[in-house]
Amino acid sequence: SVNIVNSNNQLLTQLITGSSGFKARGKMFEVKSTSGKLLFSADEQEVVVGAERLRVMGAEGAVFSKSVETPHVRAEPFKELRLESPTRSLLMEAPKGIQILAEAGDIHAICRNELRLESKDGQISLDAQRIRLMGLPVGVASTSSSSSGTRPNVYEVCVCPNGRLFLSQAGTGSTCQMNDSVCL
Repeated sequence: SVNIVNSNNQLLTQLITGSSGFKARGKMFEVKSTSGKLLFSADEQEVVVGAERLRVMGAEGAVFSKSVETPHVRAEPFKELRLESPTRSLLMEAPKGIQILAEAGDIHAICRNELRLESKDGQISLDAQRIRLMGLPVGVASTSSSSSGTRPNVYEVCVCPNGRLFLSQAGTGSTCQMNDSVCL
């Protein structure tokens, strides 16, 4: 072991080596490359990894009990990147926006309860060649709204006063009427 003490013989830093490894004790710890570039440093306030990239090889990945701050998170080539919070929520915040982009694949958003898209001051745009609204309820047509001009399997998309969507069998005119079975 190597001990560095002050003039009062108080221990300042200590390096202990043995067959099972080594321990360092002090106010800060640094590892530099042969060219003098900082690779790793640690003190009571922060740990800095100065290498070009940090690889975590464990099967469980990296677990952080507090927040993580980094300009870039990337999976290894041809590997899946997974951000997971198994028992709580996952929050992404950015004052200038968040972009989710899949250049060569799909984006799936799956949840157990509600999926909300909300824009405080702007709009929500759906821009695609086809937009499918699956599982919308079909309103029961009243006798006054039914028309001899109805065509089978052609529907109107109707909006309730509360914002819910439903389908109504299309006719020669609009067949959308508030539907108690759907809107309430």
